[in-house]
Amino acid sequence: MGTEGERKAVLPMAHILVIRLGALGDFIQSFGPFAAIRAHHAGDHLTLLTTAPFRPLGEAAPWFDSVLIDTRPGFWQIGALWRLARLLRGFDFVYDLQTSRRSSLYFRLAGRPPWSGIAPGCSHPHANPERDFMHTRERQHEQLRMAGIGEFPSPDLAWLVKRGEVKAPAPPYAVLIPGAAPRHPAKRWPVGRYAALARHLAERGLRPVIAGGPAEQALAAAIRAEAPGTEDLTGRTDLFGLARLLAGAALVIGNDTGPMHLATALDRPAIVLFSGASDPALTAPRYPDGGWPVVLRAPDLAQLPAERVVEALPLAHRPA
Repeated sequence: MGTEGERKAVLPMAHILVIRLGALGDFIQSFGPFAAIRAHHAGDHLTLLTTAPFRPLGEAAPWFDSVLIDTRPGFWQIGALWRLARLLRGFDFVYDLQTSRRSSLYFRLAGRPPWSGIAPGCSHPHANPERDFMHTRERQHEQLRMAGIGEFPSPDLAWLVKRGEVKAPAPPYAVLIPGAAPRHPAKRWPVGRYAALARHLAERGLRPVIAGGPAEQALAAAIRAEAPGTEDLTGRTDLFGLARLLAGAALVIGNDTGPMHLATALDRPAIVLFSGASDPALTAPRYPDGGWPVVLRAPDLAQLPAERVVEALPLAHRPA
């Protein structure tokens, strides 16, 4: 009869699709589910459907064998929707981690294959009416358990750090993330407070380093004007370089934005600043073991004094 492992080995390879489109913080919070799906389908072919900004991450990650790009065509773009439908056809099972109205439409475009998600009529629905009130981590884990996945190994992110190229300062250093998406200005702590914090960190022997994209260079310049010893690396790292920078940090402090999710995924001590624009109970960064970083919240971040962040510094640590 053969062993169970031998019987499994002769089963045909299944073709599995995972849907995760973005944004950055959401994509990073799916690292754990990605690893769980990969472990559950160790001998199968896994394909990621995502958007163009996340192609490099998907192709470099050890969880996927191929990556497809969703150009997010409008509902009126019939030709583009037809091409998308052709991409979505032929999979034996689909894990929809995006779980939006848009990705639910893809269930129909794909021909209604076996599907984990919230699409009406799908075979493995996340049938919890309270799902919208769950944190992303618990919501996705429960969705996958309802689809038959019960093991959630901690994702190894060595691949992400090793690919990074950045001229990081000598340790110890602390990384500051003063930016946020342009459409969410309420999520930004005032630059003057970051400057005061940078001066305090320098006095403690932690070299402050500002990270972010080109859009944050003006913020960095304003901070450095008041804290001249601060190093500016904005616009000088891609996501891999940012990961390498964060991996070496003694501490990461920043607004509710994607790089803070990357910092906690890399298990770095972190303090995350939340305004009333979002709810940390639903969206806060989490550590690989499910632990929470230090979360400081104010309805208006202009009301959050630098002293309160300084007082929280001793709380931001991770077990050795």
